[in-house]
Amino acid sequence: MTPFRGFAPVALEFYRGLEADNSRAYWQAHRETYEQAVRAPMEALLAELTDAFGDAKVFRPNRDVRFSNDKSPYKTHLGAYVGTAPATGWYLELSALGMHTGAGFYHASSEGLAALRERIDEDGEELEAIVAALREDGWQIGGDTLKTAPKGWSVDHPRIDLLRHKTLSAARQVEDEVVFSADLVDRVRDDWEELRPLVTWVSPALEGTLRSE
Repeated sequence: MTPFRGFAPVALEFYRGLEADNSRAYWQAHRETYEQAVRAPMEALLAELTDAFGDAKVFRPNRDVRFSNDKSPYKTHLGAYVGTAPATGWYLELSALGMHTGAGFYHASSEGLAALRERIDEDGEELEAIVAALREDGWQIGGDTLKTAPKGWSVDHPRIDLLRHKTLSAARQVEDEVVFSADLVDRVRDDWEELRPLVTWVSPALEGTLRSE
């Protein structure tokens, strides 16, 4: 595989165009740009990270519109993911806005959430410290959360903010000048290493639970 040299600005332009015209006609007219300027560099980037993080999955460009009111056929970003447990691991996303790096879990079964909350209850100080350190370093901490306490847990629990999470992620944007250069390999590697404590902490509770994506 050709070594990663950086994404070209046309990759972001492709997604700006797709946001304006999310149609099969646009996609067919720009398929070569997607294959050569978007997907191929993403695969080359991920190949250089395999030794440290494992094999990655590049998500398909088509949206699943079966249960959505939005029938736009294509995703306006390209996502890639290295899994460590069901719906858990490291993440990359390229869109018209540029690139974001991230990690966490984006779905958990009821069994997985129950196991994770038990671990937060018993040993959550470490996760609390991990999340606080990431936030202090500029990571955006996100995820779907309950408005109140989960069933069976007190609103007065010292780690109620973590217990409310149904998903949990940390993400931040990469500067365009890095996205457009070979330096992106080192930047993603450094970002993912910084996120490794988060991935390592949540993965054991979610391993072996039902996979649903």
